[in-house]
Amino acid sequence: MSKRAILFVLALSCFQLSVAQKNLLTDFPKGKTPEEIGRLIAYRFVYMNNALHAGKWIGYPQTFYWKSGLNFAELTKDELLAGYLKNRFELLFNKDKALLPIQNHVDLNMFGSLPLTLYRMTADKRYFELGLPYADTQWQVPADAKAEEKVWADKGFSWQTRLWIDDMYMITIVQSEAYKVTGDRRYIDRAAKEMVLYLDELQRPNGLFYHAPDVPFYWGRGNGWMAAGVTELLRYLPKDSPYHPRILEGYRKMMASLKQYQQPNGMWNQLIDETDCWAETSGSAMFAYAFITGVKQGWLNANEYAPAARKAWLALVDYVDEKGGVSEVCIGTNKKNDKQYYYDRPRRKGDFHGQFPYLWCVNALLEK
Repeated sequence: MSKRAILFVLALSCFQLSVAQKNLLTDFPKGKTPEEIGRLIAYRFVYMNNALHAGKWIGYPQTFYWKSGLNFAELTKDELLAGYLKNRFELLFNKDKALLPIQNHVDLNMFGSLPLTLYRMTADKRYFELGLPYADTQWQVPADAKAEEKVWADKGFSWQTRLWIDDMYMITIVQSEAYKVTGDRRYIDRAAKEMVLYLDELQRPNGLFYHAPDVPFYWGRGNGWMAAGVTELLRYLPKDSPYHPRILEGYRKMMASLKQYQQPNGMWNQLIDETDCWAETSGSAMFAYAFITGVKQGWLNANEYAPAARKAWLALVDYVDEKGGVSEVCIGTNKKNDKQYYYDRPRRKGDFHGQFPYLWCVNALLEK
């Protein structure tokens, strides 16, 4: 056999192996398919009460649960579910208008991603007019801004910058959605510039992230926000962006570390690098989402990461009950420079923090 023929056979074998590995993300046993799990979790939202931020406004866990449910309805062409979710939003235009978040904090501005998603699905201008100001005001410095907020803004970053890793989903998601519906590069470019700042300032040599510069612990969901944020950004950031290579590098470095820390059962722990810590579902689902998307987009080697992604999904499904409630979810968590604090965080079944990351996985598995 000629050298050229040998190379062809080797290339064909590698291609076939890669396809086989990607098939690991499509062939699941009955009861563990993304369609079944997605339906359970998405329809659960229809009957749930509002999860408010500070008791006043629609919070980010509800926003992302709602948004990912809409994405699921769109992917599965479930018009009944889409109708329920759209009708619920109608209340925010009238009776529940007071529940609309104000536009003065990174955890509140992210709400704009929800109406912008609805605008993309329906072309109803009301959603656009409601959603876009949440993206714009993330860079519009208010008159009462603090001195440090103005410093960030003067450097071209969001005045809401605070160097908590959670921010890299909150900022990325609303700016990405604004870019998707407007085509205006400034939205995605400024999100990318922000991401590079966080990567440069916060990513540790092992590829993971402390909760914040003054909190040296690898908290699961905190790292999950970063993993999901960088994944979301790479999905839409044009490849000619000067920020693209740095962001892809940071993403791959993180994924390699997460693969090493994945537990034998397929999960990741509340503190990622602590083997005696408990397996936590929300962060694990976020990491699985990043793996699944990376394999499908070709950012990650399918031979290495598809088995890990499948292992994670099959493990995660075991935490979902017959009513779509996810267990072992760490409740909302602020930063604290105390390792035991993270060990002792309460766990709550059905907490919205754990529901929507499962739908991220579901939607990623269903996307072509």
